[in-house]
Amino acid sequence: MKIVILSDDYLPNSTRVHAKMLHELALEFTARGHKVIVVTPGCWQQDNKVVIDNIDGIEVWRFKSKPTRGVGKVKRAINESMLSLRAYFALKKMINEQQIDLCVNYSPTIFFGPLAWYLKNKGAYVYLILRDFFPQWIIDQGMVKEDSLIVRYFRFFEHLNYNTSNCVAVQSPANLVIFEKMYSNHENACVLMNWIKSKPISLSDVVTKEQLGLKGKVVLFYGGNIGHAQDMTNLMRLAKNLKNYEQAHLLLIGQGDEFELVQETVSSWNLTNVTLLPSVSQDEYIKIVAGMDIGLFSLSSRHSAHNFPGKLLSYMVESLPILGSVNGGNDIIELINESGAGLVSVNGNDDIFLKNAVKLIDDQLRRNQMGVNSFNLVNKLFSVESAANKILSQVDS
Repeated sequence: MKIVILSDDYLPNSTRVHAKMLHELALEFTARGHKVIVVTPGCWQQDNKVVIDNIDGIEVWRFKSKPTRGVGKVKRAINESMLSLRAYFALKKMINEQQIDLCVNYSPTIFFGPLAWYLKNKGAYVYLILRDFFPQWIIDQGMVKEDSLIVRYFRFFEHLNYNTSNCVAVQSPANLVIFEKMYSNHENACVLMNWIKSKPISLSDVVTKEQLGLKGKVVLFYGGNIGHAQDMTNLMRLAKNLKNYEQAHLLLIGQGDEFELVQETVSSWNLTNVTLLPSVSQDEYIKIVAGMDIGLFSLSSRHSAHNFPGKLLSYMVESLPILGSVNGGNDIIELINESGAGLVSVNGNDDIFLKNAVKLIDDQLRRNQMGVNSFNLVNKLFSVESAANKILSQVDS
């Protein structure tokens, strides 16, 4: 088959987990004899409407586009809204010369729906990988009102995505229940877990705690998006509650719209047990993860959907025990706790979050065993091979 993957970000420059996930999926498809083309935004400064490059045998079409990160919410909405239109005018001739059999549309963003619709009308099966319910989550956060004009605008593209797709793949069984309840007129949903290539890096490549100036510390590592959906204040409260545990230190690496909030909170609360660093390359990121003690994550208590953050998979591949705090009812709580891969509690229960953290900080044997369980879990449920199997079997059914 000839497969097109639509993504708002891609390697080698992306620091986002989904860019790495999609590259691993593209490599898996290629290993099975399929031809893969990734369509993704390039930059506004590029000379040509389309720049074609090759990464590990994967052909990447980068169409000229304005930035959708670090430009403010209004500009981001405008620039994302233009993604399909800019891609269409840049790539129409190239697309028409291809027989596309499968379009894998990764969301977020919701704005590749029109391009997916065009590919579907050219004969492609459209498989939507839906990782969050947008705009629902910004409504849950109180950032916009349900009946506002902007939400109606977003809902139009959201439903265009669902209506265009032959299959909508949410990331957990609990999300499937929510999707079927919220969007009962869409009967094309299934579950597709996140995935990763389960291959730990070699010990010689690990960035040690000593190299980061954290020698002798038990490091709770958080990596990825630093934004509203993650409720970074939740992690700051944990750091504040851990101030009496001298061996504990939080290391946060990433980017997002709450980066400055974290900086200000660290300063105003005098959190000497927190280090905040900007994003690093994918290669450097995993080298840092491998040298840490505990994989940390947080999700806002206001979420109605159930997110399984992709960052957890890189923690698990490197055998880190998981420490988390998430929205109530999220099936990740049961999955992590019952598998013995870590300790996850409900956001807002700060005492339990602290107790779980202390259990891991004070007990290296517990950390080691949960790390083993964490690695076993990722191999059992979150392999890139199983993701590819699920997608291709859906197309063939």
